[in-house]
Amino acid sequence: MTYMEVTRMTNEIAKFTLRTDSELMKKLRIVADYNGRSANRELEVLIKNHVAEFEKKHGTIDLN
Repeated sequence: MTYMEVTRMTNEIAKFTLRTDSELMKKLRIVADYNGRSANRELEVLIKNHVAEFEKKHGTIDLN
């Protein structure tokens, strides 16, 4: 997905396919369940936290 496609999807939910080995996915589901989340929500939280840490170190990402 290009930057422009993401920009146009500001008010939409972006979707992508994740390919990973089955053992890691099983572990993710266990972690998500422990945290009371779906695997999808767990990934969303992890991504948001990663982006927040990046912005903390490098400054806010400008999407304009």
